Amino acid sequence: MKRIVVKQYDAFSTKPGKGNPAGIVLDADNLIDEEMQEIASKVGFNECAFPMKSNVADLRIRYFTPGHEMDLCGHATMTTIFSLVTEKHIEPKRNLTIETKAGILSIQLTEEQNTYHLRMEHAKPQFKSFDGSVNDLATSIGITIEDIHAEFPIVYGNTGIWTLCIPIKNMNAFAKMKPKNATFPAILKEMPNASLHPFSMNAFSEDADMHARHFSAPISGTIQDAVTGTASGVMGAYVAKYVLPERKGQYDLVVEQGQELGKDGRVIVHVDNSEAITIAITGTAVFVKDIAVYI
Repeated sequence: MKRIVVKQYDAFSTKPGKGNPAGIVLDADNLIDEEMQEIASKVGFNECAFPMKSNVADLRIRYFTPGHEMDLCGHATMTTIFSLVTEKHIEPKRNLTIETKAGILSIQLTEEQNTYHLRMEHAKPQFKSFDGSVNDLATSIGITIEDIHAEFPIVYGNTGIWTLCIPIKNMNAFAKMKPKNATFPAILKEMPNASLHPFSMNAFSEDADMHARHFSAPISGTIQDAVTGTASGVMGAYVAKYVLPERKGQYDLVVEQGQELGKDGRVIVHVDNSEAITIAITGTAVFVKDIAVYI
C-alpha cells in the first residue's frame, strides 16, 4: 500500500476555507492513471491535480475529479503553480508554460502584497447552441423560467472545458438553486456531460462585476464547484460575444462566487476583444493542510 500526501490549497482567496479547494500531488510522474483516479476519488474535491515533467512545456498537469479525468481546471491550475513555487519545487519565474489536454497554456506569475498572483491564459473561446427545454433546465436547478434572462442566449461555452452558460435575471434566484444533477444529461442532449453555469451580469459585492454558481455533470462525481476558474473565463468570453459585442479592446471583469456555500472567492477575468476574443484569468491561492491517502 502506498501512502500519498495530498496538499490542499484553496484557490481564488487568500483566506483558508473561503476559496475553492483542490488537492495537489507533487512529483506525480510515477503514478499511473488508475492511481490518480483513486486518489481523486478518496480525497473527494472537485479536482485533484498531478503535476509532472513535460517535453514541450515547463510542466504538465493532469486533472481528475472523483469520477473522471478533465482536460483543464482553472482553480486546480492556480493551486498547483502556487504550491510548486511556494514549496520551491520550481523557480518563481515570470513566465511559465503548462501542458494540458486543452493545449499548451501560458502562466504569468507576479508577487504582490506578500502573495503570488497567477495569470492563466485560456483556450480559444467556442460556443454552441442549446436547443433543449428551457423550462426543464430551470427546474433542474430549482428555479423558474422567469428567473432566466430572456434577452441573452443559453449556450454551451468553452475556454478549456464545456459548460452551459445560463444568464440569470433575478439575483435572488441564486440562493434558491438546488441542483438535480442526475437530470442534467437528459436535458443537455447536445452535450450530456457538460456542467451548468448560471451567472448574472450583476453582483452582490461592490468590488465585483458578475456573480455565478457552478453545478457539476454527474460523471464528475461531485455536486458543485465553489469558485470556478475555467468557467469564469467562459463568462468573460460570453460577455464579449453576446452582452457587450460593441466594446472593443481590453478590459477586466471581477467574478464573485461561493457566497451561497459560505465561500467568498474572486476571479479576475481579462478580456481582449481587439480582434478575435481572447481570455485569461488571474487568481491567488492559500495552503490549508496536508492529507494522507493510502492506495
